[in-house]
Amino acid sequence: MKIFDRYILKAHAGPLFFGFFTIMFVFIISFLTRFIDRLVGRGLDIGVMIEMVLLESSWMVSLALPMSVLISTVMAFGNLTNSSEITVMRSGGISIYRLAMPVLLGSLLLAAGDERFNNVLLPEADYRANALMADITRLKPAFAVNQGSFTDIIKGYSLMARSVDSSTGKLEGVLMYDRERPNVRTVITAGSGRIAFTPDYRYLVMTLENGEIHELVLPAMDRYRVIKFLRHRYVFEASGYGFERTDASKGPRGGGALTASELLATGNELRAKADACERSIAGDIEALGLQVRHGRETRRDLAVEALRASGKPGAAGAIAATEERIGRLNASIEQRDNLLQQYYSTMIDYHKKFSMAVACVAFALVGIPLGVMARRGGFGVGAGLSLLFFVSYWALMIGGEKIAKTGLLTPGVWVWLPDILLGATGIVMLVRLNRSITGSTR
Repeated sequence: MKIFDRYILKAHAGPLFFGFFTIMFVFIISFLTRFIDRLVGRGLDIGVMIEMVLLESSWMVSLALPMSVLISTVMAFGNLTNSSEITVMRSGGISIYRLAMPVLLGSLLLAAGDERFNNVLLPEADYRANALMADITRLKPAFAVNQGSFTDIIKGYSLMARSVDSSTGKLEGVLMYDRERPNVRTVITAGSGRIAFTPDYRYLVMTLENGEIHELVLPAMDRYRVIKFLRHRYVFEASGYGFERTDASKGPRGGGALTASELLATGNELRAKADACERSIAGDIEALGLQVRHGRETRRDLAVEALRASGKPGAAGAIAATEERIGRLNASIEQRDNLLQQYYSTMIDYHKKFSMAVACVAFALVGIPLGVMARRGGFGVGAGLSLLFFVSYWALMIGGEKIAKTGLLTPGVWVWLPDILLGATGIVMLVRLNRSITGSTR
């Protein structure tokens, strides 16, 4: 049996490495087609560009390894079935479960290695990639403005553009939130704009055209102003721009640059803050109810409009106090929702550290019966079947993440659901395959 185990594992080794490097090559080419124009022609050293590509390719490993396990399993068992070696082994009294044992043990080892990679190497690579990206951004500010997503390139503002020309700095479909004044909600929209340095590189100038500025005073939300402009210019100090390597061991970490333990601690902290907001909201609602009931008892025969028209200081004060409490309540509800969204995203990242590693075992369970039933080896068949199951797995993962962010059930349920469904499918297929082989030999 040791000879059989080594033979089966040897049949997997070649397709595993070939599939892994092929998938990594496809991912890297896809990355380069989207970002090569932002790296070339920026005055960067070739070593910096290579380092950027290598660091950005680290997250691809956690995706490529499970998929390569599926490819190698389908190809190896397909080749063994096509050459009748599975039939010979079965005729010697070896069950399909025993033949699958070395593959499953190997997938467990790969899963353990992938989990260590996700929790040790990947956070560090992600952190260094973000630091290097920030260094490059200081050289060319439009580099950090992504199409269709917000960025904090300018301190105190969140900026998004529908389209970006990183070489000229021209922006189309600009949307910007001003966070400098917490008591005023400010939203700036513009049809087009441009971001560039002054000739002496002392200031960063953003020129917006054909837009509007919307301002809402908080928390009362009783004043709203709209300013329309043909051209509006913002000037910011340009300190911190220009390419300069920063110390990769310093600076804040967040998102993918956190380990599982750090993500769990962050998630618990966010949940505690959200619970505190929930208690504050409940207290404000109860106080508001008491205030409203008190107003009804003391002024039962007066409507709100009459109170406003009466001009009585007591009535005006009661109305103002109620409006102020409602404003605080709305702000607390918004803060709670933001904290919950951050909590759900953090816990999704936490569970994915482990679920993506366990996917190696789930794909091995599916790949064994697929390879035997395909009856034809080769990279094309293995890649085709693997792609079908991997796309299904990834669709479930993305859909589960979106549902998890709504707060329906816990994030862990939706993140682990693809692994559970895929593993259960593989077990059912393996049992049915064993029964069909057993029945055909009688």
